[in-house]
Amino acid sequence: MSQTARPDDDLSSILGHRFGDPGILEEALTHSSIERPRGQTKGDYERLEFLGDRVLGLVIADLLLHLYPDSDAGALALRFNTLVRRETLADVAEQIGLGPHIRLSKSEHGAGGRRKPAILADVCEAVIGALYIDGGLEPAAGFIRRQWDPMAKKLARAPKDAKTALQEWAHARALEGPVYDVVAQAGPDHDPVFTVEVHLKGRDAEKGEGRSKRVAEQAAAEVMLDRLKRRRKPRKQAQE
Repeated sequence: MSQTARPDDDLSSILGHRFGDPGILEEALTHSSIERPRGQTKGDYERLEFLGDRVLGLVIADLLLHLYPDSDAGALALRFNTLVRRETLADVAEQIGLGPHIRLSKSEHGAGGRRKPAILADVCEAVIGALYIDGGLEPAAGFIRRQWDPMAKKLARAPKDAKTALQEWAHARALEGPVYDVVAQAGPDHDPVFTVEVHLKGRDAEKGEGRSKRVAEQAAAEVMLDRLKRRRKPRKQAQE
């Protein structure tokens, strides 16, 4: 028996699109833990996630080009990476209340699957793919712009490359530069997820995930920088 939540009018309203084929939305909301007939390639969200990732990238790139016409490609890429990373997708999924609609097996439901950032991010992309298949680019792009436009506008100052920032932090303290190692690879061949560990002398290693080694390295560097910043705050308060 599976723990399921059927697509409903509330979700269609949030997405801004009434599906002509409700089955495509149900597929986007179905986790691979739900059993499907042997040899069947459809049934869970992985194929739609593959499509949604590309649609999201296209719309975000177009959005950034119009918002920041004077930015060079490097600055646009930094903003782009911030907006399409897994953490951002999971945040959007939480904001629109996607979790309760995800169809999971009983075991995955019991393990808190509807709150897992990786699942939330993947389903969010799958829903974008479903919007594109059912209604074309317009409803998919409309949903993306409504959810991502406020975040994109907050990036007037392009975020600094996390790997560069960490390298500069280490250099300022006469430390050896950070070292990155791929420690795991998961997911299907067409859409792998890499786990990278970053090592900095005298500090505990930190991990990050991404759909490419480069993105995973950036994620690991961000986690390391966040931890280093948190360590500085207590010392500053103590001096005050």
